[in-house]
Amino acid sequence: MSFLKDVAKLAQRIPEGIQHARDEIIGQLNPNRRHDEPHEIKADEIRAEINASHRFQSFAEERTDNFVKWHIDGHDYMWAVSGMLENAKECIFIQDWWLTPQLYLRRPPAKHPEWRIDKILKRKAEQGVKVYVIVYKEVTQTMTMSSKLTKMALESLHPNVQCIRHPDHIGSKDSVQFWSHHEKVVVVDNHYAAIGGLDLCFGRWDTHNHPLADVHPTDWDETLFPGQDYNNARIMDFQSVGNYASNAISIQESARMPWHDVHMTFTGPAVLDVVQHFVERWNEIKKRKYRDRDNVDWLALPHNVEVAPNEAVARHPHRETWHERGRRYRQRFHWHSNDSEEQENEYNNGYHRPAPPSSTCRVQVVRSVSDWSHGVLTEHSIQNAYIQLINEANHFIYIENQFFISATQDGEQIKNRIAQALVDRIIRAARDGRKFFVIVAIPEVPGFAGNVKDEGSLKYIMAAQYRTMNRGGSSIYEQIRKAGYEPMDYIRFYHLRSYDRINAPPSYIDKLQAVSGVSFHQAQVALAKIWINDPAPEGSQQTVAIKKPDATTEGMVISDKTKAQTESVPVPQSEEEARDIIKRFEEAAGQVRGDEDVSDTVVQHVLQDRTGLLDEKWLGTEEEELNAYVSELLYIHSKLMIVDDTRVIMGSANINDRSQKGDGDSEIALVVEDNDMIESTMGGEPHMAARFAATLRRKLFREHLGLIPPQIPDEDDDSPTAFMRPAPHPNDDETGLLEDQLVADPLSEQTLRLWNDTAKKNREIFAEIFRPVPTNLVRSWKAYDDYVPKVKTGHVVPGISLERVKSRLSEVKGALVECPMDFLIDEKDFVTGPEWKGLDPTLPIYI
Repeated sequence: MSFLKDVAKLAQRIPEGIQHARDEIIGQLNPNRRHDEPHEIKADEIRAEINASHRFQSFAEERTDNFVKWHIDGHDYMWAVSGMLENAKECIFIQDWWLTPQLYLRRPPAKHPEWRIDKILKRKAEQGVKVYVIVYKEVTQTMTMSSKLTKMALESLHPNVQCIRHPDHIGSKDSVQFWSHHEKVVVVDNHYAAIGGLDLCFGRWDTHNHPLADVHPTDWDETLFPGQDYNNARIMDFQSVGNYASNAISIQESARMPWHDVHMTFTGPAVLDVVQHFVERWNEIKKRKYRDRDNVDWLALPHNVEVAPNEAVARHPHRETWHERGRRYRQRFHWHSNDSEEQENEYNNGYHRPAPPSSTCRVQVVRSVSDWSHGVLTEHSIQNAYIQLINEANHFIYIENQFFISATQDGEQIKNRIAQALVDRIIRAARDGRKFFVIVAIPEVPGFAGNVKDEGSLKYIMAAQYRTMNRGGSSIYEQIRKAGYEPMDYIRFYHLRSYDRINAPPSYIDKLQAVSGVSFHQAQVALAKIWINDPAPEGSQQTVAIKKPDATTEGMVISDKTKAQTESVPVPQSEEEARDIIKRFEEAAGQVRGDEDVSDTVVQHVLQDRTGLLDEKWLGTEEEELNAYVSELLYIHSKLMIVDDTRVIMGSANINDRSQKGDGDSEIALVVEDNDMIESTMGGEPHMAARFAATLRRKLFREHLGLIPPQIPDEDDDSPTAFMRPAPHPNDDETGLLEDQLVADPLSEQTLRLWNDTAKKNREIFAEIFRPVPTNLVRSWKAYDDYVPKVKTGHVVPGISLERVKSRLSEVKGALVECPMDFLIDEKDFVTGPEWKGLDPTLPIYI
């Protein structure tokens, strides 16, 4: 009977398969099908006229009177966005590349159980708030986000929560195989918004400390990264994310990969442009995929064109149609003159327009969109903005980005021209004899598993970046040298790297296990059961696989191709059972020895901590402590450029073709220019800096140089700092701090010496203790094989004493390290292979 049922199911799917094949053929034969009818051509013409009338050829114009604030790293931003969501009264819009419903926005989870995303959204939906979520539908064969599980989890919360996925990759008219929806957007009540680099998903939450370790043997409630949220994409990508309690890496031996990022919250008229972007995307996906689904709303644009008839959106080709059929939510920026009483009542009910002195930012929304992603002709206003801002720079540019892939001339496989703009501006400054400098901070290695020699994706991306920076024939450095100038006088590249100590001495853990009768992994799974894995239905998974620590430190670098040794650990059947397991393990310390005087992480010493690394105590042997020290790159995921301490562009867009061309990944960003000016200097000369840009750049410099105090999550319970609160609450003014003054002038000899000396010394220390790659000491593949230490990933190289390790690491300040510009420089094929001659059709995936 089962065979016949299978045949019946197959027969039922044949028409579906035929339809999918038919749709894909239609899409390939007529890729212009949404732009060839007279009404479609007219709509495109209107949009083109609107874009042409705006700076950067953006769909949105410049908006004044906005309150914008920056947030550095996930700890501050996610606390802020949790407050935004909690205060929602009518509607919530979310766009994410990846969204994890089980993500805690405030931590440790034990102290903030109600602040998980799904719990917040469920709470708001039950209060009548409508929630709309757009997530990228990944290529399931190659990506691990499981957007299907995200959709199922969100829609099971409440009927007021709607989640849609896009694009379809195979078997549709809009078959999309390469590109993704990459925006990271939150909008609340058409009044508050957030844009930047942080997805609301596993792996992104982090503090300014950026801990690499999260083992708390005697107090598991201090855990910051339960279950799969403890991750290192350089060792292994997320695996089976639906099984939240599992962990493919061992928290007892492997460092997590710390995550550095920036984001903004803001309120003001520019919010409505972000709303327009969201509504356009939602309705386009609704039209293509969910047209006949009554439980998926159409949305209307909230703008009041009667009050604001000159708004470009008044000419929007679909405004009236969407207004008739779509759900419309109130907005609070277009008011009739006789609406003052209603307006006052609404603001008294929780909506406070920022006082005029605070709403000082001029903001323009820019984006990368095209037919596949948005149903419009290609717009690449983000690239236009980068190029124009670079061309208009007078003194200094600071860039943080996940990638740095660009071209300096025509005829290249890479098409975006951000690098050319940098070259042109630098050469112009050099010829004029003007002081001009560019700092670029990017990840040491792309965030993919494996080693550089064996992983094609890593080699492609790193080769593309070195072709952009200093080799291949038309790089930035080569073009500047051709013009007769020394490039390092004008532009330099940097990375971030850190270290930590994992508090899991095997001899101590063994004693706790023996006394408690509970294994370390049982306690680990019990904790994940409590904070990540909700009560499961009958018949669900009863065990999870946990990576075992390796028996020795000797061995080749682990990658996602290494077969991991795992332990099958039973999942507690109830929260009560899970808490009992953890309690028994913790109480064993009372019979063995408590570790209250032992730090569970030591990375705080790279910042302005009250004590030093040499003061740290340890409960295991010297050999165990030596094996407990780990290092990892600090992954830069920011998408940020600051120009002259006056202008900022920040959003979701990387510096590569995928993000910048417009017809690749869909992206969104803000260009922010603050009219609140502060007195400063630039190259020793008086300079009026914009508060938003200058304070952001200075705080980033201070973090990377170790000139900020450690950030301890426990201390935030009762009084969140100003940096953790969303707009319109201002950030604290730190311009009077001595540390702020040390980095106030980015062109001064003092600041640049501090920056470069710190990067150089940190690089030397990490090279001695851990031998990370890339490095200038490796100029060929043969040297690579000889140099890479035969130890577990990120551990101390053999032959160094514990005393030497602690002494040298105690000298590390911040996380800044030099970029090794000569890595593999003798391997000419590394950057001149056939893929750079147009012979590899998969190259666009990586660049």
